[in-house]
Amino acid sequence: MDRIGKYELVREIGRGATATVYLGNDPFAQREVAIKVAFPEILKDPERGKLYTYLFLNEASLVGKLAHPHIVQIFDAVVAEGLCYIVMEYVEGGTLEDYCTPAKLLPIERVVEIIFKCTRALDFANRIGITHRDIKPANILFAGTNPNSGEIKISDFGAALIDSPDRTQVTGIGSPAYMSPQQVQELPLDHQTDIYSLGVVMYQLLTGQLPFQASTSYNIVFQIINTEPTPPSVLRKKIPVVLDTIVARAMSKRTEDRYQTWEEFAHDLAQAFRNKQLKAPKRDFSESEKFNTLRELPFFADFSDIELWEVLRFSSWRSVLPEESVIREGTSGDYFCFVAEGELKVTKNGRILNLLTSGECFGEMAVISKGAQTRSADVVALTASKIVTVKGEALQHASEACRMHFYQAFLEVLSSRLLLANTRLTSP
Repeated sequence: MDRIGKYELVREIGRGATATVYLGNDPFAQREVAIKVAFPEILKDPERGKLYTYLFLNEASLVGKLAHPHIVQIFDAVVAEGLCYIVMEYVEGGTLEDYCTPAKLLPIERVVEIIFKCTRALDFANRIGITHRDIKPANILFAGTNPNSGEIKISDFGAALIDSPDRTQVTGIGSPAYMSPQQVQELPLDHQTDIYSLGVVMYQLLTGQLPFQASTSYNIVFQIINTEPTPPSVLRKKIPVVLDTIVARAMSKRTEDRYQTWEEFAHDLAQAFRNKQLKAPKRDFSESEKFNTLRELPFFADFSDIELWEVLRFSSWRSVLPEESVIREGTSGDYFCFVAEGELKVTKNGRILNLLTSGECFGEMAVISKGAQTRSADVVALTASKIVTVKGEALQHASEACRMHFYQAFLEVLSSRLLLANTRLTSP
Protein backbone atom coordinates (compact mmCIF):
# COMPACT_ATOMS: atom_id res chain seq x y z
CA MET A 1 0.00 0.00 0.00
CA ASP A 2 1.62 3.25 -1.13
CA ARG A 3 -1.41 5.53 -0.85
CA ILE A 4 -4.44 5.94 1.38
CA GLY A 5 -7.08 8.38 0.24
CA LYS A 6 -5.30 11.44 -1.15
CA TYR A 7 -2.19 10.81 0.99
CA GLU A 8 1.06 9.22 -0.16
CA LEU A 9 2.58 6.76 2.31
CA VAL A 10 6.35 7.20 2.63
CA ARG A 11 7.31 4.68 5.32
CA GLU A 12 6.17 3.07 8.55
CA ILE A 13 7.26 5.00 11.63
CA GLY A 14 5.42 3.21 14.42
CA ARG A 15 3.26 0.23 15.28
CA GLY A 16 1.03 -0.42 18.28
CA ALA A 17 -1.58 -2.91 19.41
CA THR A 18 -4.35 -1.43 17.27
CA ALA A 19 -2.77 0.63 14.49
CA THR A 20 0.23 1.37 12.30
CA VAL A 21 1.56 4.91 11.97
CA TYR A 22 3.03 6.00 8.66
CA LEU A 23 4.98 9.05 7.58
CA GLY A 24 2.90 10.43 4.76
CA ASN A 25 2.77 13.31 2.33
CA ASP A 26 -0.20 15.59 1.77
CA PRO A 27 0.24 16.69 -1.87
CA PHE A 28 -2.42 19.39 -1.59
CA ALA A 29 -1.13 21.10 1.57
CA GLN A 30 2.47 20.18 0.59
CA ARG A 31 3.47 19.00 4.03
CA GLU A 32 4.57 15.85 5.79
CA VAL A 33 1.92 14.20 7.96
CA ALA A 34 1.60 11.25 10.30
CA ILE A 35 -1.17 8.83 9.38
CA LYS A 36 -2.51 6.37 11.97
CA VAL A 37 -4.23 3.44 10.23
CA ALA A 38 -6.23 0.92 12.27
CA PHE A 39 -5.62 -2.78 11.69
CA PRO A 40 -8.65 -4.04 9.70
CA GLU A 41 -8.83 -7.23 11.77
CA ILE A 42 -9.04 -5.17 14.97
CA LEU A 43 -12.10 -3.32 13.71
CA LYS A 44 -13.79 -6.65 12.92
CA ASP A 45 -13.05 -8.17 16.34
CA PRO A 46 -16.43 -9.25 17.80
CA GLU A 47 -15.49 -8.19 21.35
CA ARG A 48 -13.31 -5.10 20.96
CA GLY A 49 -14.12 -3.88 17.44
CA LYS A 50 -16.81 -1.44 18.56
CA LEU A 51 -14.52 0.05 21.21
CA TYR A 52 -11.63 0.62 18.78
CA THR A 53 -14.00 2.13 16.21
CA TYR A 54 -15.31 4.44 18.95
CA LEU A 55 -11.77 5.57 19.82
CA PHE A 56 -11.09 6.46 16.19
CA LEU A 57 -14.44 8.26 15.91
CA ASN A 58 -13.67 10.15 19.11
CA GLU A 59 -10.32 11.37 17.83
CA ALA A 60 -11.76 12.09 14.36
CA SER A 61 -14.32 14.43 15.92
CA LEU A 62 -11.45 16.71 17.02
CA VAL A 63 -10.28 17.60 13.50
CA GLY A 64 -9.33 21.28 13.49
CA LYS A 65 -10.20 21.87 17.16
CA LEU A 66 -6.85 21.40 18.90
CA ALA A 67 -4.88 24.34 17.52
CA HIS A 68 -2.27 24.77 20.24
CA PRO A 69 1.55 24.87 20.00
CA HIS A 70 1.85 21.95 22.42
CA ILE A 71 -0.84 19.65 21.01
CA VAL A 72 -0.44 17.49 17.92
CA GLN A 73 -2.92 18.89 15.40
CA ILE A 74 -5.43 16.59 13.73
CA PHE A 75 -5.91 17.52 10.06
CA ASP A 76 -8.20 14.87 8.64
CA ALA A 77 -9.90 11.57 9.45
CA VAL A 78 -11.83 8.77 7.78
CA VAL A 79 -13.86 6.30 9.81
CA ALA A 80 -15.63 3.77 7.62
CA GLU A 81 -16.44 0.08 7.75
CA GLY A 82 -13.14 -1.76 7.48
CA LEU A 83 -11.05 1.41 7.16
CA CYS A 84 -10.17 3.93 9.85
CA TYR A 85 -7.32 6.43 9.69
CA ILE A 86 -6.36 9.73 11.31
CA VAL A 87 -4.12 12.30 9.60
CA MET A 88 -2.05 14.32 12.08
CA GLU A 89 0.79 16.78 12.38
CA TYR A 90 4.10 14.98 11.90
CA VAL A 91 6.45 15.47 14.85
CA GLU A 92 9.97 14.34 14.03
CA GLY A 93 11.40 13.20 17.33
CA GLY A 94 10.28 10.67 19.91
CA THR A 95 8.20 10.20 23.03
CA LEU A 96 9.13 10.79 26.66
CA GLU A 97 8.80 7.07 27.36
CA ASP A 98 12.55 6.59 26.80
CA TYR A 99 13.36 9.11 29.56
CA CYS A 100 11.52 7.42 32.41
CA THR A 101 14.37 5.18 33.58
CA PRO A 102 17.12 6.05 36.11
CA ALA A 103 19.79 5.71 33.42
CA LYS A 104 18.24 8.28 31.04
CA LEU A 105 16.72 10.95 33.27
CA LEU A 106 16.34 14.47 31.90
CA PRO A 107 17.63 17.46 33.91
CA ILE A 108 15.21 18.46 36.68
CA GLU A 109 14.73 21.94 35.19
CA ARG A 110 13.82 20.43 31.81
CA VAL A 111 11.24 18.14 33.42
CA VAL A 112 9.56 21.12 35.07
CA GLU A 113 9.48 22.99 31.75
CA ILE A 114 7.93 19.99 30.02
CA ILE A 115 5.23 19.62 32.67
CA PHE A 116 4.56 23.37 32.57
CA LYS A 117 3.98 23.26 28.81
CA CYS A 118 1.68 20.28 29.25
CA THR A 119 -0.40 22.21 31.80
CA ARG A 120 -0.88 25.01 29.27
CA ALA A 121 -1.88 22.58 26.51
CA LEU A 122 -4.30 20.65 28.72
CA ASP A 123 -5.78 23.87 30.07
CA PHE A 124 -6.48 24.90 26.47
CA ALA A 125 -8.16 21.54 25.82
CA ASN A 126 -10.19 21.83 29.01
CA ARG A 127 -11.43 25.29 28.02
CA ILE A 128 -12.99 23.82 24.87
CA GLY A 129 -14.52 20.94 26.80
CA ILE A 130 -11.93 18.18 26.33
CA THR A 131 -10.39 15.96 29.02
CA HIS A 132 -7.58 13.79 27.60
CA ARG A 133 -7.98 10.83 30.00
CA ASP A 134 -4.83 8.99 28.88
CA ILE A 135 -1.92 11.24 29.81
CA LYS A 136 1.32 9.23 29.94
CA PRO A 137 4.91 9.60 28.66
CA ALA A 138 4.14 7.61 25.50
CA ASN A 139 1.57 10.25 24.54
CA ILE A 140 3.93 13.22 24.98
CA LEU A 141 6.23 13.85 22.02
CA PHE A 142 9.28 16.06 21.66
CA ALA A 143 10.27 17.59 18.34
CA GLY A 144 13.78 17.20 16.95
CA THR A 145 16.63 14.97 18.00
CA ASN A 146 17.37 16.50 21.41
CA PRO A 147 14.82 15.89 24.21
CA ASN A 148 16.50 18.65 26.21
CA SER A 149 15.42 21.35 23.80
CA GLY A 150 12.73 20.08 21.42
CA GLU A 151 9.19 21.44 21.62
CA ILE A 152 6.61 19.34 23.45
CA LYS A 153 3.42 18.01 21.84
CA ILE A 154 0.61 16.04 23.50
CA SER A 155 -0.90 13.38 21.26
CA ASP A 156 -3.57 10.64 21.13
CA PHE A 157 -6.93 12.09 22.17
CA GLY A 158 -8.78 8.89 21.27
CA ALA A 159 -9.78 8.24 24.89
CA ALA A 160 -10.78 11.87 25.51
CA LEU A 161 -13.96 12.95 27.25
CA ILE A 162 -15.64 15.52 25.03
CA ASP A 163 -18.35 17.74 26.45
CA SER A 164 -21.31 17.17 24.17
CA PRO A 165 -24.95 16.40 25.05
CA ASP A 166 -25.31 13.83 22.28
CA ARG A 167 -22.18 11.79 22.99
CA THR A 168 -22.03 8.54 24.93
CA GLN A 169 -18.84 8.30 26.95
CA VAL A 170 -17.01 4.99 27.26
CA THR A 171 -15.42 4.03 30.59
CA GLY A 172 -12.67 1.57 31.45
CA ILE A 173 -10.11 2.85 28.95
CA GLY A 174 -6.71 4.31 29.73
CA SER A 175 -3.42 3.17 31.25
CA PRO A 176 -3.94 1.94 34.86
CA ALA A 177 -0.57 3.13 36.22
CA TYR A 178 -1.43 6.75 35.30
CA MET A 179 -5.12 6.71 36.24
CA SER A 180 -6.52 8.84 39.05
CA PRO A 181 -8.35 7.21 41.96
CA GLN A 182 -11.59 8.49 40.42
CA GLN A 183 -10.77 6.96 37.04
CA VAL A 184 -9.89 3.49 38.36
CA GLN A 185 -13.18 3.52 40.27
CA GLU A 186 -15.06 4.59 37.12
CA LEU A 187 -16.45 7.70 38.83
CA PRO A 188 -17.50 10.84 36.88
CA LEU A 189 -14.39 12.62 35.60
CA ASP A 190 -13.30 16.13 34.72
CA HIS A 191 -9.96 17.90 34.11
CA GLN A 192 -8.71 16.92 37.58
CA THR A 193 -8.15 13.36 36.41
CA ASP A 194 -5.67 14.73 33.83
CA ILE A 195 -4.01 16.80 36.58
CA TYR A 196 -3.46 13.60 38.57
CA SER A 197 -2.09 11.74 35.52
CA LEU A 198 0.30 14.58 34.69
CA GLY A 199 1.47 14.45 38.32
CA VAL A 200 2.32 10.77 37.79
CA VAL A 201 4.21 11.62 34.60
CA MET A 202 6.15 14.32 36.47
CA TYR A 203 6.99 11.82 39.24
CA GLN A 204 8.24 9.28 36.71
CA LEU A 205 10.31 11.79 34.71
CA LEU A 206 11.91 13.08 37.90
CA THR A 207 12.68 9.71 39.52
CA GLY A 208 12.81 7.12 36.74
CA GLN A 209 10.08 5.01 38.28
CA LEU A 210 6.32 4.97 38.69
CA PRO A 211 4.89 6.01 42.09
CA PHE A 212 3.00 2.70 42.35
CA GLN A 213 4.37 -0.62 41.13
CA ALA A 214 2.92 -4.10 41.37
CA SER A 215 2.73 -7.35 39.43
CA THR A 216 -1.02 -7.07 38.80
CA SER A 217 -3.39 -4.29 37.81
CA TYR A 218 -5.51 -5.06 40.89
CA ASN A 219 -2.59 -4.31 43.23
CA ILE A 220 -1.77 -1.10 41.35
CA VAL A 221 -5.38 0.03 41.65
CA PHE A 222 -5.33 -0.75 45.38
CA GLN A 223 -2.21 1.41 45.84
CA ILE A 224 -3.64 4.27 43.75
CA ILE A 225 -6.68 4.38 46.03
CA ASN A 226 -5.02 3.68 49.39
CA THR A 227 -1.24 4.26 49.39
CA GLU A 228 0.85 7.43 49.46
CA PRO A 229 3.91 7.36 47.14
CA THR A 230 7.49 7.88 48.28
CA PRO A 231 8.45 11.58 47.85
CA PRO A 232 10.52 12.08 44.66
CA SER A 233 13.41 13.70 46.56
CA VAL A 234 13.95 10.45 48.47
CA LEU A 235 14.60 8.68 45.16
CA ARG A 236 16.69 11.42 43.54
CA LYS A 237 18.63 13.54 46.00
CA LYS A 238 18.94 16.66 43.83
CA ILE A 239 15.18 17.17 43.61
CA PRO A 240 14.19 20.25 45.67
CA VAL A 241 11.47 19.82 48.28
CA VAL A 242 9.21 22.28 46.44
CA LEU A 243 8.77 19.69 43.67
CA ASP A 244 7.76 17.08 46.26
CA THR A 245 5.00 19.47 47.30
CA ILE A 246 3.86 20.14 43.71
CA VAL A 247 3.79 16.44 42.79
CA ALA A 248 1.97 15.53 46.00
CA ARG A 249 -0.73 18.11 45.39
CA ALA A 250 -1.18 17.09 41.75
CA MET A 251 -1.49 13.45 42.86
CA SER A 252 -3.76 14.03 45.84
CA LYS A 253 -6.25 11.22 46.10
CA ARG A 254 -9.14 13.52 46.99
CA THR A 255 -10.11 16.02 44.30
CA GLU A 256 -10.67 18.66 47.01
CA ASP A 257 -6.96 18.49 47.88
CA ARG A 258 -5.74 18.32 44.30
CA TYR A 259 -5.03 21.38 42.14
CA GLN A 260 -8.45 22.78 41.29
CA THR A 261 -7.33 24.38 38.02
CA TRP A 262 -4.54 24.06 35.49
CA GLU A 263 -3.64 27.68 36.25
CA GLU A 264 -2.83 26.77 39.88
CA PHE A 265 -0.62 23.88 38.77
CA ALA A 266 1.22 26.03 36.18
CA HIS A 267 1.66 28.88 38.66
CA ASP A 268 3.42 26.68 41.23
CA LEU A 269 5.77 25.28 38.57
CA ALA A 270 6.73 28.77 37.38
CA GLN A 271 7.13 30.03 40.95
CA ALA A 272 9.67 27.28 41.63
CA PHE A 273 11.94 29.03 39.12
CA ARG A 274 11.02 32.56 40.08
CA ASN A 275 11.72 32.01 43.78
CA LYS A 276 15.14 30.54 42.89
CA GLN A 277 14.13 27.17 44.33
CA LEU A 278 15.13 25.74 40.98
CA LYS A 279 18.16 26.83 39.02
CA ALA A 280 17.15 28.15 35.61
CA PRO A 281 18.80 26.40 32.64
CA LYS A 282 22.06 27.79 31.26
CA ARG A 283 20.14 30.02 28.84
CA ASP A 284 19.13 31.98 32.01
CA PHE A 285 15.38 31.87 31.46
CA SER A 286 13.18 28.78 31.67
CA GLU A 287 10.29 28.52 29.23
CA SER A 288 7.84 28.43 32.12
CA GLU A 289 9.36 31.57 33.64
CA LYS A 290 9.12 33.38 30.32
CA PHE A 291 5.51 32.38 29.77
CA ASN A 292 4.43 33.25 33.28
CA THR A 293 6.24 36.61 33.09
CA LEU A 294 4.45 37.59 29.88
CA ARG A 295 1.11 36.35 31.17
CA GLU A 296 1.37 38.67 34.18
CA LEU A 297 2.30 41.79 32.16
CA PRO A 298 -0.68 44.11 31.50
CA PHE A 299 0.57 44.63 27.91
CA PHE A 300 -0.22 40.96 27.14
CA ALA A 301 -3.54 40.75 29.00
CA ASP A 302 -5.58 40.16 25.82
CA PHE A 303 -3.14 37.69 24.23
CA SER A 304 -4.24 34.05 24.13
CA ASP A 305 -1.92 31.29 25.36
CA ILE A 306 -1.24 30.37 21.74
CA GLU A 307 -0.20 33.93 20.94
CA LEU A 308 2.04 34.09 24.03
CA TRP A 309 3.88 30.94 22.95
CA GLU A 310 4.25 32.56 19.54
CA VAL A 311 5.80 35.65 21.18
CA LEU A 312 8.22 33.40 23.10
CA ARG A 313 9.38 31.85 19.84
CA PHE A 314 10.27 35.14 18.14
CA SER A 315 11.46 37.21 21.13
CA SER A 316 14.90 37.22 22.76
CA TRP A 317 15.60 37.54 26.49
CA ARG A 318 18.71 38.82 28.24
CA SER A 319 19.99 40.08 31.55
CA VAL A 320 21.63 43.50 31.88
CA LEU A 321 23.76 44.92 34.68
CA PRO A 322 23.36 48.32 36.42
CA GLU A 323 24.56 51.21 34.21
CA GLU A 324 24.51 48.98 31.12
CA SER A 325 23.13 50.73 28.04
CA VAL A 326 20.14 49.11 26.35
CA ILE A 327 19.41 51.77 23.70
CA ARG A 328 21.70 54.65 22.64
CA GLU A 329 20.46 57.97 21.29
CA GLY A 330 21.21 58.45 17.60
CA THR A 331 21.53 54.76 16.80
CA SER A 332 19.10 52.92 14.55
CA GLY A 333 17.29 49.69 15.27
CA ASP A 334 14.15 47.94 14.13
CA TYR A 335 13.18 46.51 17.51
CA PHE A 336 11.38 47.30 20.76
CA CYS A 337 11.73 46.00 24.31
CA PHE A 338 9.90 45.17 27.54
CA VAL A 339 11.17 45.35 31.10
CA ALA A 340 10.55 41.89 32.51
CA GLU A 341 12.29 42.72 35.77
CA GLY A 342 14.23 45.68 37.17
CA GLU A 343 14.33 49.44 36.62
CA LEU A 344 15.71 51.54 33.74
CA LYS A 345 16.01 55.27 33.07
CA VAL A 346 15.31 57.16 29.85
CA THR A 347 17.59 60.17 29.37
CA LYS A 348 18.27 62.84 26.72
CA ASN A 349 21.28 65.12 26.91
CA GLY A 350 21.87 63.94 30.47
CA ARG A 351 18.34 64.79 31.62
CA ILE A 352 16.08 62.03 32.95
CA LEU A 353 12.85 61.89 30.95
CA ASN A 354 11.28 58.79 32.43
CA LEU A 355 11.79 55.75 34.65
CA LEU A 356 10.80 52.32 33.36
CA THR A 357 9.79 49.46 35.65
CA SER A 358 8.57 45.88 35.21
CA GLY A 359 5.94 45.51 32.52
CA GLU A 360 6.69 48.68 30.56
CA CYS A 361 7.68 48.70 26.90
CA PHE A 362 10.04 51.09 25.13
CA GLY A 363 11.46 51.68 21.66
CA GLU A 364 8.20 50.76 19.92
CA MET A 365 8.08 53.98 17.81
CA ALA A 366 10.98 52.67 15.72
CA VAL A 367 8.71 49.80 14.69
CA ILE A 368 5.26 51.38 14.34
CA SER A 369 6.28 54.69 12.71
CA LYS A 370 6.90 54.97 8.97
CA GLY A 371 9.73 57.47 9.38
CA ALA A 372 13.35 57.01 10.33
CA GLN A 373 14.22 54.44 12.97
CA THR A 374 16.79 56.60 14.76
CA ARG A 375 16.61 56.47 18.55
CA SER A 376 15.81 59.80 20.20
CA ALA A 377 16.97 58.98 23.77
CA ASP A 378 19.24 56.75 25.85
CA VAL A 379 17.86 53.86 27.90
CA VAL A 380 20.17 52.66 30.69
CA ALA A 381 19.66 50.09 33.44
CA LEU A 382 19.51 51.43 36.98
CA THR A 383 19.36 47.96 38.54
CA ALA A 384 20.10 44.42 37.38
CA SER A 385 17.29 43.88 34.91
CA LYS A 386 15.80 41.37 32.49
CA ILE A 387 14.89 42.65 29.02
CA VAL A 388 12.65 41.11 26.36
CA THR A 389 13.39 42.22 22.80
CA VAL A 390 11.15 41.85 19.74
CA LYS A 391 12.39 42.71 16.26
CA GLY A 392 10.07 44.52 13.90
CA GLU A 393 10.72 41.96 11.16
CA ALA A 394 9.65 39.13 13.50
CA LEU A 395 6.45 41.01 14.35
CA GLN A 396 5.65 41.40 10.66
CA HIS A 397 5.85 37.62 10.23
CA ALA A 398 3.69 36.89 13.30
CA SER A 399 0.15 35.62 12.96
CA GLU A 400 -2.54 38.18 12.18
CA ALA A 401 -4.15 37.78 15.61
CA CYS A 402 -0.81 38.23 17.37
CA ARG A 403 0.03 41.39 15.39
CA MET A 404 -3.43 42.81 16.05
CA HIS A 405 -3.00 42.40 19.80
CA PHE A 406 0.43 44.05 19.67
CA TYR A 407 -0.92 47.11 17.85
CA GLN A 408 -3.93 47.34 20.16
CA ALA A 409 -1.58 47.27 23.15
CA PHE A 410 0.67 49.90 21.53
CA LEU A 411 -2.35 52.20 21.18
CA GLU A 412 -3.12 51.81 24.88
CA VAL A 413 0.51 52.58 25.78
CA LEU A 414 0.57 55.70 23.59
CA SER A 415 -2.80 56.83 24.94
CA SER A 416 -1.55 56.48 28.52
CA ARG A 417 1.60 58.46 27.70
CA LEU A 418 -0.39 61.29 26.07
CA LEU A 419 -2.71 61.42 29.06
CA LEU A 420 0.28 61.62 31.43
CA ALA A 421 1.89 64.36 29.29
CA ASN A 422 -1.32 66.39 29.29
CA THR A 423 -1.60 66.05 33.04
CA ARG A 424 1.93 67.34 33.49
CA LEU A 425 1.32 70.28 31.17
CA THR A 426 -1.89 71.35 32.90
CA SER A 427 -0.74 70.86 36.49
CA PRO A 428 0.34 74.08 38.30
